[in-house]
Amino acid sequence: MIDLRSDTVTRPTPEMRDAMLSARTGDDVYGEDPTVNELEESMALLTGKEAALFAPSGTQSNLLALLSHCQRGHEYIVGRTAHTYLYEGGGAAVLGGIQPNPLPFAPDGTLPLEAVVETIKPNDPHFAITRLVCLENTQGGKVLPLDYLRAYRDLMEEKGLRRHLDGARLFNAAVALGLPAAEICAHFDSVSLCLSKGLGCPVGSVLVGDRKLIANARRWRKMLGGGMRQAGILAAAGLHALCHHIDRLCDDHAKAARVARALAQLPTFTLAEEPQTNMVMLAANTPIPSLKDHLQDHGIVISGTRWVFHLDISDDDVDRLINACQSFQPEAGSEERRS
Repeated sequence: MIDLRSDTVTRPTPEMRDAMLSARTGDDVYGEDPTVNELEESMALLTGKEAALFAPSGTQSNLLALLSHCQRGHEYIVGRTAHTYLYEGGGAAVLGGIQPNPLPFAPDGTLPLEAVVETIKPNDPHFAITRLVCLENTQGGKVLPLDYLRAYRDLMEEKGLRRHLDGARLFNAAVALGLPAAEICAHFDSVSLCLSKGLGCPVGSVLVGDRKLIANARRWRKMLGGGMRQAGILAAAGLHALCHHIDRLCDDHAKAARVARALAQLPTFTLAEEPQTNMVMLAANTPIPSLKDHLQDHGIVISGTRWVFHLDISDDDVDRLINACQSFQPEAGSEERRS
């Protein structure tokens, strides 16, 4: 089965499983798991931050950041379709009393800075206190431009606001730009990095920031039930991924680009945009129900117009996908229904 729903569906490689099997462990709540400690130190070094914290999920890692930056009655500005706003159960509002203020993303995945400025609340007791502005990189597979990140950082410093990045796929962005991850992370006070997407780990994310923020996040993690005991078995997968699965992300990007080029030659497909990383985005009017059934018959699973490429997708799988798409014919009348 070829699964294009997300890069979260990846399974540990045999080499990763071997690393997990031989991992040294201890009680991480006491700070005594040597493999977790090594993962946190490695991620802090890789991102240019003072400290790091291993968390069970990206949802929790982002929540730990928001709770550490903000207090009850504070507000964070965020993209309207950002994961931290739309797909994480409203945790910041429910558990932290932190008000989200969502803005539309620009087509390139940025939050327009002029809109951010207009949204910042005045110093008035009628309003929540604007405290934090969150970005996402990659956003819908798009890489945030470095010039934009510099302008964002300068503006936040001018306004006295904190900066958090949902960097679930930050390594995809870094590979696409040909830059170390630290050059992107330098523009943020905190960054959440997912291990279980492009890096292919079975579970886990890491939050990075300064020592004070990570110390606060560690307390919040315990309160939220994220303190794990012999977590080195999981952290070993992350260490293996940092050593072996970052540079290979360019393979996923190349496969997405190859599929996009093939689809562009077919009259039955329209791309929403050219892929920048590991995602092929189809136009919104794609007849997904009939396409989903057709691909299912060829052993290919999709969930919608976003197709995500990952380490479990081989070159042969790409050939199968292209061949299946070439044989797809929309149902009669689908063009009228799509219009």
